[in-house]
Amino acid sequence: MSEIVEQRRQYTSKDFAALRAFVQRLDPAVIARTYYSTDEDVHASTPGAMERYLRAMLDTLVKLAIEHGSSVLADHLKTSIRRHGSARLTAVSLKMVEQAAQIAIAVPAASHGVGMWFRPMVSRHLREQQITTLGELVHFCNRRGGSWWRAVRRIGPGRARRVVAWLRRHETTIGLRVEPDVDELEPFAAKDGQTVEIGGTRATLAPLERMSVHAGFSGATGENRSTAFAFVRARNDLEAVRAYLHQYRDQPKTLRAYTKELERFLLWAVCVLRRPLSSVLVEDCEAYKDFLKAPSPSFVGPRATRSSRRWRPFASPSPSPETQRYAVRALRAAFTWLVDVRYLAGNPWKAVNDPTVVQSLVPLKIGRALPPSLWSRMRRHVDLECEAPDATQWRVVRVILLLGGDSGLRREEMTTSRREFASPALHEADDPTVWQLQVLGKRKRLRMVPVSAAGIDALRAHWLDRGQDFDIASEGPLLKPLVIPHTPQALRKHGDGTEHSYSPDSINDLIKWAMKQLIARMTDLSIEEKRKLSTTTPHAFRHTFGTEAMAHDVPLDVVQRILGHLSLQTTTIYVQAEHQRMIQAAAAYFADQLKQEV
Repeated sequence: MSEIVEQRRQYTSKDFAALRAFVQRLDPAVIARTYYSTDEDVHASTPGAMERYLRAMLDTLVKLAIEHGSSVLADHLKTSIRRHGSARLTAVSLKMVEQAAQIAIAVPAASHGVGMWFRPMVSRHLREQQITTLGELVHFCNRRGGSWWRAVRRIGPGRARRVVAWLRRHETTIGLRVEPDVDELEPFAAKDGQTVEIGGTRATLAPLERMSVHAGFSGATGENRSTAFAFVRARNDLEAVRAYLHQYRDQPKTLRAYTKELERFLLWAVCVLRRPLSSVLVEDCEAYKDFLKAPSPSFVGPRATRSSRRWRPFASPSPSPETQRYAVRALRAAFTWLVDVRYLAGNPWKAVNDPTVVQSLVPLKIGRALPPSLWSRMRRHVDLECEAPDATQWRVVRVILLLGGDSGLRREEMTTSRREFASPALHEADDPTVWQLQVLGKRKRLRMVPVSAAGIDALRAHWLDRGQDFDIASEGPLLKPLVIPHTPQALRKHGDGTEHSYSPDSINDLIKWAMKQLIARMTDLSIEEKRKLSTTTPHAFRHTFGTEAMAHDVPLDVVQRILGHLSLQTTTIYVQAEHQRMIQAAAAYFADQLKQEV
């Protein structure tokens, strides 16, 4: 009996679901695919193994039910066994057997792998976030709060609700408690128009758009307030900061960066220094510069939505020197503007030196560029994948590869490029094999980049998937998703989907997917090449263009214009990369010579 019980302790709710499907005559192959992972569950490796496992499980449950169930149930089961050689159960009788066998039901524990209790798709995506056990899942939920599921692919709010409910139901045996505010609907998120007061008796932090400041620290009578006629209507520091940021309303990236720095400083001034922003002195600015090196724990936390109570100003407990310097410069610029509009009388940040940053000899991560052999083989393999009629996603990936690797585009530039800005570029031979594309790059700078014939052919194929002729079309985004998910967030983002391109994050996701596929399908990859592809991002294709262009003697100033570098010094990094590649090739050649001599 003890052996039966011990064996039964390995059965989980996932096994129960599979057994119910088996009793209802579902094919064992379908059961294995639906409830198990062939990599983790040996009994699901073949349909025969799956059927044997479920029959053995059923026999174990029946034996326990005969021993511990009611006499009526036991007689029914014994009669069925005598007639058929084994118990024939319906869904109803199986439920009775399960209830009678409760003595041996397995219970979740913190050390149990997620694959033991969740279906393959869920457990696979959890492991992608390094969540391998139930204990790690509880800690992950508690650390990230109500939006924890946003970090895990294919875990939407409905599935997240079921996962959290299951964890709470078994928190006694797991030994860990899911925090009350971990819920997919973010019950503690701020409602529209709701603000959080900082600087009062409660130690509360809030982002700028949800912030109100206690009257004692509002800056309405700040020591550094200008007595001259002000050019802005700001009555306090918060209104002044918002007035400054308003001028960047058409520059979302700049607005986001400056908002982050100003809200951090304002929160520090009010909650730590306990002074209004318009009363800080040079010594206070120096103190904040020191604070930036190691923000207090109450200011640091995992990334969370700005509407969540778990939001914190800093995601890292030790910001980099570059981040510290950027913060000081951003604050100095903001205070200069506040002085210029006569809100402040003077700028204390002018007397504060920038944090010291050791400049790297190679500031760009040119090591991310793909080696020539790998780059050409990868392109050939992608071309082969694109030949299938239904390979629409591969054809989008090919466009991304070629716009980055042949034209040096950034991912953001790919998402904003449009058909009306692309045209054939006639050159001396009057052969329009090269196209030109006007691109809006960093700092709103327009530049013209060449597009290869292969790139144009890839675009033609992608546009054909969209039901359009690239050569006839006169306008539209170069890249556009073919299918928009029917989720509220996607529908709000894309509307009717007629004019929207991919987002930069979607470009990243596509390349991440493609690299995983290439690693699995390209049989000639070395271990080092697989490692290289596993870390490849869309920006690596831009670096690949830079190094390949220098290797083929494209003039440095031409490469600079194509890449949109403000300084020629930045482009010379690719000269160093080509030099380094030459040294490595020579070293390999010398090593081969030495082997031959031996």
